[in-house]
Amino acid sequence: MTPHSESNRHSNTVRLTASLLITLAFVFVEIVAGLWSNSLALLTDAAHNATDVLALALSWHAIKLAARPANARRTFGYHRAGIIVALFNSTTLIVIALGIFYEAYHRFIAPPEVNAPVLTLVAAIAFGVNLGTALLIRRGSEHDLNLRSAFIHLLGDAASTFAAILAGVGIAFTGWQWLDPLASVLIGGLILWNAWLITRETINILVEGTPRDVDVNAIVHDLKSINGVNDVHDLHVWSITQNMRALSAHIATDDIPLSTSAQIRREINTLLLHRYGIAHTTLQFECAHCGAGLYCDLEAAHHQSS
Repeated sequence: MTPHSESNRHSNTVRLTASLLITLAFVFVEIVAGLWSNSLALLTDAAHNATDVLALALSWHAIKLAARPANARRTFGYHRAGIIVALFNSTTLIVIALGIFYEAYHRFIAPPEVNAPVLTLVAAIAFGVNLGTALLIRRGSEHDLNLRSAFIHLLGDAASTFAAILAGVGIAFTGWQWLDPLASVLIGGLILWNAWLITRETINILVEGTPRDVDVNAIVHDLKSINGVNDVHDLHVWSITQNMRALSAHIATDDIPLSTSAQIRREINTLLLHRYGIAHTTLQFECAHCGAGLYCDLEAAHHQSS
């Protein structure tokens, strides 16, 4: 691990810890205020904040796990821990969103009296807390799905508390109690959408899917444009984590010396790193056409070996 990556890891851990403690303290404040004001919007936001505490704690633990070195049982290390955490967090968000919809449905039918001033005041404080903690862990989240899942949790809270503020103001001026469950439905919809985005990406990584922003045809075209490369087959491109990509391929060349193939390998690695962000490659050079296609038929290879 480089000193720069170690410094980033330590910085992320410190910021996650600060966000966790702030969010945990405010969960208790919102629960008390929600019960006092009889506001479903505040109680659902407290529930969402509680999942944020869990999400932040798991993200913190995943960063610690990822720092462990690779070994005989985990040859890729523990980098996938963050992906598993992100999938778990998104799954709990889906369950919570469904629970919010269920409770909001009953409150639409029989809206209870809501203390609008308390709802508005606490929601305004919550908005500041959620936005502040979200910004605290924003740095690095665009390249790390683990951090991004935590960031989206907190940013979603900021948006949902803003909706609660609007509900409180609306109830104060109109007396429409149904605005509170309406705000809860909007919160639930936002949670559900963010959960789906995270789930979709984590599943794509776990099933070894090609990164969504990688054009495989463009990679093949660029590889074939390198002098000495005749063909490419048995190509695999996948992600270990969101920002850690890997590629393996068979490279067909003429019958050339080992030193020449080493130069081709350097050119391929340089191209893949700078153009596609792929730093981990496994290349097999061949001088005879084996008849394989661009994508490896694992099922056929399995039957041939058995």
